[in-house]
Amino acid sequence: MFRTFMHSLAVGAVVIGTASVGLTENAVAAEFTAKIGHLESAQQPRHQTLVIVADLVKKRTNGAVEFKLFPSAQLGNARQMNEGVQLGTLEATVSPAAFLGGFNPAISILDIPFLLPSDRKQARDLRSGGFGKALLKSFDSRGFAAVAWWPNGFKNFTSNKPLNNISAFKGQRFRTMDSKILLEQFNALGASAVALPFGELYTSLQNGVVDGQENPLTTIRFMKFYEVQKYLVVSEHGAMEDIVLFNPAWWNKLPAKYQAIITAAFLEVVPGLEDRAVAGQKAALEFIKGKGINVRVADKAERTSMRDMTYNHTKTAYVARAKDNGQALIDMYEKEYKRLTGG
Repeated sequence: MFRTFMHSLAVGAVVIGTASVGLTENAVAAEFTAKIGHLESAQQPRHQTLVIVADLVKKRTNGAVEFKLFPSAQLGNARQMNEGVQLGTLEATVSPAAFLGGFNPAISILDIPFLLPSDRKQARDLRSGGFGKALLKSFDSRGFAAVAWWPNGFKNFTSNKPLNNISAFKGQRFRTMDSKILLEQFNALGASAVALPFGELYTSLQNGVVDGQENPLTTIRFMKFYEVQKYLVVSEHGAMEDIVLFNPAWWNKLPAKYQAIITAAFLEVVPGLEDRAVAGQKAALEFIKGKGINVRVADKAERTSMRDMTYNHTKTAYVARAKDNGQALIDMYEKEYKRLTGG
């Protein structure tokens, strides 16, 4: 009993140490405190970068603003945390965009394949430019103050059938999230899509309910999909982006200078976040290769062809979902994408 009690105290100390960043012996109570919840573990890039942000904000506001971080879904699943931010029971969350379509249809633009330029700087410019700001502003009427969006890797295709080229997708069945845009993505490639809960994916691949799926390399590794898949094509077709969301009432209580400091901190750390994410993807790819799965890397020409095949189909599905606001975002996106990439 005593050992169990002492173990509980030790675990509690770790949690507190992770959640409260930048405290010192002479620290005074913060004027503004925000709990920030998210899904990833404390060992993953999202949390590691949040620790840096929390430290920057605390230092630059002279301790007036403090972030307490809660990784690993400690404060609930994605939907519960998003709703908590809306209701004000939680000050902030860093949420995958894929879980936000039901709250704000405009964000589903990120489901469009190859939406972001492959060049990291160009992608950063797109996020921080007029299009990126307009996408964040679309949350204003949805009960959120959206401050930034963060990169979190890219999706790739796996299957139990060969994926030697684009034509190999024809006739295959892929699991996808329940998104009309993603359904159209597969239709455009000649494949069929089946919307299944993520928790059913492993057994669905194992039992042949679907032939393949799409996910980041780290997910493929840690969910052990390589055990029930034979082929992987590194396509990097789907951007996995996070949206930094604050409760509007809490956010609007902050002085403008603190809002500016927080926003700048979230943007400043993006290059480092990308480096950590890329390192994780590389490690995952080497691990997967070691498991005997057939790995192929799609070249630039193939990715361009795939974008050409899927863009109009998925864009149409997106505008049908997001209506006039969606069309306005598409128009802004296409103008900026062309300016940044020349194509």
